[in-house]
Order: sequence, then C-alpha cells, then structure tokens
Amino acid sequence: MADIKLPAGKVDELKEVCKKLGNEGGELINALHAAQELFGYLPAEVQELVANEMNVSVAHVYGVVTFYSFFSMIPKGEHPISICMGTACYVRGAEKVLDEFKRHLDVKVGETTEDGKFSISCLRCVGACGLAPVVTVGEKVYGRVAAEDVKGILEEYK
Repeated sequence: MADIKLPAGKVDELKEVCKKLGNEGGELINALHAAQELFGYLPAEVQELVANEMNVSVAHVYGVVTFYSFFSMIPKGEHPISICMGTACYVRGAEKVLDEFKRHLDVKVGETTEDGKFSISCLRCVGACGLAPVVTVGEKVYGRVAAEDVKGILEEYK
C-alpha cells in the first residue's frame, strides 16, 4: 500500500491541536478524536504524526486506535450506515436489514461504496432497544426498520 500524502493545512491544524493539548501522552484520545474529525479516519500516516506530536510510540497509538471502536483506519462514506446487531435488534430482524443494505450497495460490512457515498458497519447496541431494529445514517436514527424500508432510506441520501 502506498503512503498517503497528507494535506499540509490539515497537518498544521493537527499539530496545533496537539500543542494545545500540551503534547502530553495522557491526551492521546483527545488528539485522535481531533485527527479523525480532520481527516475522516486514521491511516498509518496520521497515527505516526499523532505519535510524534504526543510523544508516544506508534505502537501505543495503534493499540488505542484498534481498541476503541469509534476510531477507524478505513475511510468512511459520506453517509456512514450502522446497523445495530444487539440482541433486541438481532431478534427483530437486523440481519435481514443488513443483508438488504449490502445487496443494494454491493459492499460488505466495513467497506465503502466506490463513489464514496456510503459505508456499512455494525454496532453492538445503540441504546434504543424499544425501536429495534435500529439503523443510523450519520447522526440520523431510524427505528423499527424492515428490509423493505432499506431502499427508501437510501433514496433520502442519493
């Protein structure tokens, strides 16, 4: 895999954030949140930059990034779709909903569509069990989603 060329403006912005955090390793998670907000995800090049700025090893940064599910090393789509696979959602048909999203978008879980518009991921629980099965698209929550609702949800974002 080829190295990614990071935009200089975003690199400078991230360095400034790290400086405001005192370049302290104890602020690593805050720096990673800022980095992901800036770049959209955390490729190896961004992790190396954060490690250097926060005075920690790249291995430590990688460990934090891979431990917390919020962080992503893969670019997400413009409209990230998450399907809850918690017990209530799963029992009420979340797997069929997931299969329908994968079929319509022609991607697997963890992938992004070729046009960069959509990506699919699964969540363990979104805390809205009364609305099961639950799907989120970006910040918008859809409750009681059935497989036949998927096409309509996607149409809202095309």
